[in-house]
Amino acid sequence: MADLLIAVNPQEDSRLRYLLRVPQPGGDLLFRTSDTWPRVKALYCHPMRIEEWPADAEIVERLPLQSCQRRGGAIDVILTRGRENRSQIVFTTARGRETVFWQSPRTRKQARPNVRTPTARAQGIERLPILVDAHERYAYTFGTQQVSLEKRALPCGDYGVAVDGTLVASVERKSLSDLVSSLTSGKLRYQVGHLASLPRAAVVVEDRYSQLFRVDYVRPAVVADNLAELQIRWPTVPIVFCETRRLAEEWTYRFLAAAHTWAVSEEATVRRIVTVPVTVSSSSSSTESGPSTASVRAWARDAGLPVPDRGRLRPEIWQAWREANDVQ
Repeated sequence: MADLLIAVNPQEDSRLRYLLRVPQPGGDLLFRTSDTWPRVKALYCHPMRIEEWPADAEIVERLPLQSCQRRGGAIDVILTRGRENRSQIVFTTARGRETVFWQSPRTRKQARPNVRTPTARAQGIERLPILVDAHERYAYTFGTQQVSLEKRALPCGDYGVAVDGTLVASVERKSLSDLVSSLTSGKLRYQVGHLASLPRAAVVVEDRYSQLFRVDYVRPAVVADNLAELQIRWPTVPIVFCETRRLAEEWTYRFLAAAHTWAVSEEATVRRIVTVPVTVSSSSSSTESGPSTASVRAWARDAGLPVPDRGRLRPEIWQAWREANDVQ
């Protein structure tokens, strides 16, 4: 039997970022959809003609099939893998129009929060610069928020913000299955320990806490105990359950915005930051080593030089400090 294929949608401006190719006896079916698997919600599928499949398609997932049969208004898809192996492509009608959804047993049972996330800028920041770890495969796009994204290898976490070349906050994203596996393997212990070295950090989970007690491949008490032990050992790194991926993405955006505002405005706190440097371009870093922005700001005020109460200092302020302290 042919594989289930998921490829990148070549139309970069489309919100449906992937192509789903489903093998069928009478001819393959092709859809545009928004994710590679219905993990946290049923995915809308926009039908396409099979001739629109790109000749040089960039394959993201090639999933071996055990069964892919149409029964009435649905195609039952069964993969040859242990987890996330069952789903349905459902043909239905919504508001008088034929509609196709891709759903899994989990998304059918999942509670719907039935909320609309706000679009107002977090902390009033016009465009929040967010760093995305280069190893994050299916990263948040923050499509409804005012952000600029930059991919790079982060020392810890999946999403972060930097001030003056220093990583000041980071968020580690976990699906429920990833949370459970990293807890039982001990991987999460090291991840949280690394996050604790930052001034601000958190772990966000794309599910509800109650779902921990529904896992059937490990004792729920073991998972709950390990999770509680992590919070006792590293109380400065909260583990936040956000029901769905969309809400987890929203929480991450708000958390990073608050951390960014804190880092550039709390001078006394910034002096105590345990710095974790990240590689930045020379234009965005005031100096590779030396005094903190807060101490140079205090020096400039004593010298009668005009400086803002928050944010970066002008290059001429740094140059004046170097000249006054005979630093090259």
